[in-house]
Amino acid sequence: MSTTFWNFSLAVYGDAKVRDECVALQDRFGLDVNLVLLCAFIGATHGASLTRNDIVSARERVREWQEDVVGTLRGARRRLKTFEADQDVGLAKAARDLRAQILAAELESERIEQQILEQWATLQIAGRAAGNARDAVAANLAALFGAYELGPERLTAASATPHLVAAALRQI
Repeated sequence: MSTTFWNFSLAVYGDAKVRDECVALQDRFGLDVNLVLLCAFIGATHGASLTRNDIVSARERVREWQEDVVGTLRGARRRLKTFEADQDVGLAKAARDLRAQILAAELESERIEQQILEQWATLQIAGRAAGNARDAVAANLAALFGAYELGPERLTAASATPHLVAAALRQI
């Protein structure tokens, strides 16, 4: 089942520079890429601004799913990379094949997380006035960085998203 948020994410994340920015935010600051994309989606397509408390609520809504399902699959997939270099060709191929299957399951788990987030967002932004999309995307990312309590690193994180913002705004 496709959702508007999922389709938006596929289009935006399909840009290699956006993908690099999102992975850097995930690896450096521990941000959930789906929440990063949600902030861009809500700002760009709805012109709605989220608060720090909104982000905390969204994060809590998907916390268990993100940790127990998405995180577990991602960890297994990353761990399998070490077996792909094994001298035993049979083991290396089996690890590669299993890694591909886990990648597919991980992607599906991300899609499900996005469904959960889109349902949450629909309720949260109902009735909010639409503002300027560019301002809303920036405000939402700032709220996200605040919810993750990045502190002084906020400036570094904020400067690491120009391609994400541009790609999100191209979707409107």
